[in-house]
Amino acid sequence: MHKHFIGVSMVVVVAFVAAITGAGAADAAPTPTSKTIPNSQPGWLTHGKNLGAASQNAPVNARVYLAPNGGVSALEAAAKAASNSNQYLTPAQYHAQFDATDAAVSAVSNWLTGSGLKVSVEANHRYVDAAGSVGAANKAFNVKISKYSHDGLTVQAPTGPASAPDNVAASVIAVSGLDTTVSVVAPATKKPSPPSDGFRNAPVCSHWYGDQTPATLPTPDGTVMPQLNGATLPYAPCGYTGPQLRGAYEAGAPAGLDGRGVTVAITDAYASPTIEADANRYAVDTGDQPFTAGQYSQVLPNAFTQVNANKSPHQCDASGWYGEQTLDVEAVHAMAPAANIRYYAGKSCQDADLLDTFSRINDEGIANIVTNSWGGLGDAVRPALFQAYEMAFLQGAVQGISYVFSTGDSGDEVGNLGTPETDYPASDPFVTGVGGTSTAITTAGVTGETGWQTTKYSITNGAWTPSIAFQYGGGGGYSSNIPEPDYQLAAGIQSPNGGRALPDVSMDADPTTGMLVGQTQGFGKTASYDSYRIGGTSLASPLFAGITALKIQASGHGLGLLNPKIYTDHSGFHDVSGAGIDAGNIRVDFANGVDAGGGYLYSVRSFNTTNTTLSVGSGWDSETGWGSARAGWLTPAQ
Repeated sequence: MHKHFIGVSMVVVVAFVAAITGAGAADAAPTPTSKTIPNSQPGWLTHGKNLGAASQNAPVNARVYLAPNGGVSALEAAAKAASNSNQYLTPAQYHAQFDATDAAVSAVSNWLTGSGLKVSVEANHRYVDAAGSVGAANKAFNVKISKYSHDGLTVQAPTGPASAPDNVAASVIAVSGLDTTVSVVAPATKKPSPPSDGFRNAPVCSHWYGDQTPATLPTPDGTVMPQLNGATLPYAPCGYTGPQLRGAYEAGAPAGLDGRGVTVAITDAYASPTIEADANRYAVDTGDQPFTAGQYSQVLPNAFTQVNANKSPHQCDASGWYGEQTLDVEAVHAMAPAANIRYYAGKSCQDADLLDTFSRINDEGIANIVTNSWGGLGDAVRPALFQAYEMAFLQGAVQGISYVFSTGDSGDEVGNLGTPETDYPASDPFVTGVGGTSTAITTAGVTGETGWQTTKYSITNGAWTPSIAFQYGGGGGYSSNIPEPDYQLAAGIQSPNGGRALPDVSMDADPTTGMLVGQTQGFGKTASYDSYRIGGTSLASPLFAGITALKIQASGHGLGLLNPKIYTDHSGFHDVSGAGIDAGNIRVDFANGVDAGGGYLYSVRSFNTTNTTLSVGSGWDSETGWGSARAGWLTPAQ
């Protein structure tokens, strides 16, 4: 299993502040006829080691991102206006209005070719790619490119900020590729990591929350009571199914709302070769209907790259993404059984390849909402990536496409970063960040709900003892890099540092109360289908996208930016308080991951541990946002 939200040396940037003008000036001061490209100096330079100038003949592959016609602020205004009025553009109308002009593309291309670089222009004028030598790049961008070592990597990067000539500077919003540091993303999925490739649930579990509570655990001496701090605890659910999840979240919804006529897009890296067959079998086995002909479709690249995780930290482990795709597809289908699902695969787990999926989604104009269960560690993302992501989200908003992201599975990220931080892209102000809850679902619906933050207890000397103080939990808190957006300020969200607050909303994510999924996996030398419980905010995002598909159906049109709607009227969300749920559940797992041959492992996974800076409270809170969606969310948007 991937470590959640791995970001390989994502460097610090505040994408909204003035351009860096002082740092590195001695090495690469802009000439009087040029202007600094905002935030183009690598943030890691302060701790990187300069190994000397790069060879003048070494290769450079740069990407120059172009400003939309009218500027970024005009596009932001158009996205907000479209979402407020529910008047959206087609992809063709968007490109006619906002693509960089031919004149701007020509000027940028002439600048780059004049320095000896070869250029190619993206079909819709999002960027210009420039390839050539270090010498040509030094001349074009007025930099000195050196070799560096930083954070265990050896890279090639400029010693200071890049610049562009006055006549093209307004058309350039970012540049990537001068710094060759690679960034990758990982899925936000949590399940046990057994020794074998495949994994199965142990059969000791509850069908509905809390319906199995043992008197003693089936340990050799049979003397350990299933109590934590004096409270008798039940076995964890076996994993909720589609009918259970719909009964919990969609109870009271108007008749006929099932996602019909709506298309939910899913993005991940790679593509499971058995996904449609697995999803159909899972649906039938759990009491739902399989996909009808054409209801599930895929958009795949010509080939996949970086598939072997053992070769380099920049590789991705394609098979590790298959379970993520399985969860996303089955969760959306569970919540919106009649919605179309269109899967867009990135050719690798690198940011640039996931960004390509957004370009395809926006330019096709088929999807109404996009769920994304992956991201990077923290939100100090490189400026070029930030600009590219945000341009994609804004194009989607202008066209009525909503983007939702998992907020991550590492709580406030203190364990990874040393200080509290949110994860990107979930923290982008133009997407909806979906956090996690621990959720008790019974025949009566959701009977208990709290924020997902887990401490793991193991049996030591006949008692439950904390073995992992903070095991995992839904991402949340306040960004140190992205300012609090206007819709949060208007709603009175008190951000202690002035940063973007997460999550916006939340859904079930705790692996202890997670979803049952079905997947073809490798068991030794053979592959076969089986089911297991899985969680993470990878579950929360597609659950929310699925129920929002019903709101889109009810509205009769796309919704574009969701957050202004949510923060203006959040009455359709259940305020998570922590009431009606136990202190934790007993988890019973096969020691070898697949059968009882190796015996069983017993643990208690607590609910809503206080070992992070996040907390649950009335109204919006840093663990669950405004809470989890209910039937009230399905009121048509006017």
